[in-house]
Amino acid sequence: MSGGLTIVYTGKGKGKTTAALGLALRATCYDKKICMIQFIKGSWHYGEMDSTKKMKKFNQVNMIL
Repeated sequence: MSGGLTIVYTGKGKGKTTAALGLALRATCYDKKICMIQFIKGSWHYGEMDSTKKMKKFNQVNMIL
């Protein structure tokens, strides 16, 4: 594949971060680069995000609104 892929998760329910991280984990197994951009209201911390520190090709951008 020569192009990239953009996936957008939206909605009020739970599971968006977990779904995105699951897909990112799969992509790292195929040696792909990942950029995860989150738009966040206020302060936050997800335990799942700690796992991304071990992913070499994972880039995270937090946009706090």
